[in-house]
Amino acid sequence: MIERKTVIVTGASSGIGKACAAHFASQGYAVVMAARDEAKLADACAALNKAGHSCAYIVTDVSVESDCSRMVQFAVDQFGSIDVLINNAGLSMRGLFEKTELDVLRKLMDVNFWGTVYATKYALPYLLASKGSVVGVSSIAGKKGLPGRTGYSASKFAMEGFLETLRTENLKTGLHVLVACPGFTASEIRSKSLNEAGHAQEQSPREEQKMMQPEEVAAHIYKAVMHRKRDLVLTPVGKLTLLLNTLFPSWSDKLTYNHMAKEPDSPFK
Repeated sequence: MIERKTVIVTGASSGIGKACAAHFASQGYAVVMAARDEAKLADACAALNKAGHSCAYIVTDVSVESDCSRMVQFAVDQFGSIDVLINNAGLSMRGLFEKTELDVLRKLMDVNFWGTVYATKYALPYLLASKGSVVGVSSIAGKKGLPGRTGYSASKFAMEGFLETLRTENLKTGLHVLVACPGFTASEIRSKSLNEAGHAQEQSPREEQKMMQPEEVAAHIYKAVMHRKRDLVLTPVGKLTLLLNTLFPSWSDKLTYNHMAKEPDSPFK
């Protein structure tokens, strides 16, 4: 009998995280869904169990180290092992650094960077035992600094540096590390994005219906895990941004500035 594998997904109550949980479950994985919103978690997990999958959930704030430790132990207690950890929980912001409260940047680092570090630290012994995968859901903002999003870019750059180093440290252990950069994806991250004062901006500055859907992103992430890829950049715009930033960095700065300035109510023009 083939032993069932287990995936932990953080930020699993909506968007990419919820879609990843559903996709991995459809492929036979036992799923542990983690997020702060218990009502949404319970509903999403119940739907997977009703469909015949194996799912459990645990309320988790990834910015709290003890929550991440408890999440990992819960997964092991429920399913016996951990084969994939998807660090998806994320927070964004929009505002000029000059006007942004420093606590906004601290909150983003706590969730996007430290959340990834905490979850990975406690899951690592089990992932090493299973020769499993650590996934960091990053962003092009983790490769190219985006104006108006200093905290977001800084936290994603930090996440990617951490994961790249972890990958190199484990070249001989069998651990797989994937950094996934979906590009703009329809989700709640922009409506929950913090403004300069640290309050949720509530409305997305972008047309969500025209973006890549979370289910498509989840399918790509699953395939990348199966093929043990190191990097995943999904959108043509993202790939072009990386190329231009390598070949023509100054021109890339101007293009990025002009593109981000077109957002409704942009903090800069």
